[in-house]
Amino acid sequence: MPSLTVGIIGAGRIGKLHVDNLRKIPQIRIKSVSDVFIDHLESWAKEKQIEVLTSDYHKMLNDPEIQAVFICSPTNTHATIIKEAALAGKDIFCEKPVSFSVEETEEALAVVEKAGVRLQIGFNRRYDPNFRRIQTLVKDGQIGQPHILRITSRDPEPPGVDYVKASGGLFMDMMIHDFDMARYVMDSEVVEVSAAGAVLVDPAIGEAGDIDTAIVTLKFANGALGVIDNSRQAVYGYDQRLEVFGEKGAAQADNNRPTTVEVSTAEAVTVDKPQYFFLERYNQAYIDEVVEFTRSILEKKEIACTGFDGLQAQKIAKAAKESLVKGAPVQLKQAAPVI
Repeated sequence: MPSLTVGIIGAGRIGKLHVDNLRKIPQIRIKSVSDVFIDHLESWAKEKQIEVLTSDYHKMLNDPEIQAVFICSPTNTHATIIKEAALAGKDIFCEKPVSFSVEETEEALAVVEKAGVRLQIGFNRRYDPNFRRIQTLVKDGQIGQPHILRITSRDPEPPGVDYVKASGGLFMDMMIHDFDMARYVMDSEVVEVSAAGAVLVDPAIGEAGDIDTAIVTLKFANGALGVIDNSRQAVYGYDQRLEVFGEKGAAQADNNRPTTVEVSTAEAVTVDKPQYFFLERYNQAYIDEVVEFTRSILEKKEIACTGFDGLQAQKIAKAAKESLVKGAPVQLKQAAPVI
């Protein structure tokens, strides 16, 4: 049975999550983990049977045994590491976004294409079984020509101000998942973006130069329309819903809840609140995305979520920010797919 030796760059929350999920795949050997703060990771690395723990990821890139790397470091390091990993001949899984700059992302993708390595972007929501089902229904024509897409994505609580300052803003950090989902589900490129935003949750987010509440409308190349609403705080839990309405009907994906039990009494009819944390809501999606990445390498299959997908979502996020600032719709040019 073929196997794959990998390294993880960045051992924060997402890096550790990928370690746990990769350990569930028999064909995977996690040889190395790199993080700038390694002093507190030694007992964790030993428990996870990590062979090499280093503060310098270049040692990982120079290791001929390592075939693929997972880039889970801060966003401002992604493009540089992608280029270095590609030149080292490693296949790459990179968390979103590729960078905060479209030009920087395009440069990184050009290096990947020239090196001939594989690059998958970590838009894990594509692998959620509910959203995949809707994508399949749309693709198979079961709801006919799509007319309207609606996405609701609301976090249970706002992030800290330090995170906000380094995140790239709500559109690049949070709604970028929904921009990717819009393209994925509708199988059509976005050609126009119009954004409205406000600070309604935490004044400190506004003082940091960002918004915490937003509505974005989209126009697609196939003529359909879309609307996305985001909030940094939904007091009832992690609110994740999606609907596609078309000429033959509609398909909806509702929130995941701890149970499907509905209690009916004289006082009220109640159900469980939505799952509270994104790691609960998308647990299986995180597993499935690394399984597919592994298969794409070992079985030489196409990558399901490419660098081009990352670039297009990033362009929509940039256009949304521009629209918010200008107070007017922003047009998006079509681009030929790249890696």
